[in-house]
Amino acid sequence: MKIMKKQQNQTRRKLPTQNKVSKDKVLSMIGLAVRAGKVVSGEFSTEKAIQTGKAAVVIVAGDASDNTKKKFTDKCNFYCIPFHIYGTKESLGHAMGKEERASLAIEDISLGQEILKRLEDC
Repeated sequence: MKIMKKQQNQTRRKLPTQNKVSKDKVLSMIGLAVRAGKVVSGEFSTEKAIQTGKAAVVIVAGDASDNTKKKFTDKCNFYCIPFHIYGTKESLGHAMGKEERASLAIEDISLGQEILKRLEDC
């Protein structure tokens, strides 16, 4: 009888009640925007999205060069587009499922607003 109870206890394992949720909501939202096809990345594409008015939010990596940060700060101020410095090149690229990215633009207004809310909470 004891052997059967022991075997039953070994087979019963606690299943996780929740899926693992990413701790970083901003990067999760960026990943969602990528899957929706509403993100452009890279210096040239981001700059083009700003100039054409398609960009809702621009995010630049914290470890990007000072020249890149200044360039996007000035462009976003001129075109009145929200701009944030966030994360690293590696983390932004990983969130997008690509290699390192120094800059990206979210092209969807509602996704951009959600990302802005998350950025302000940080």
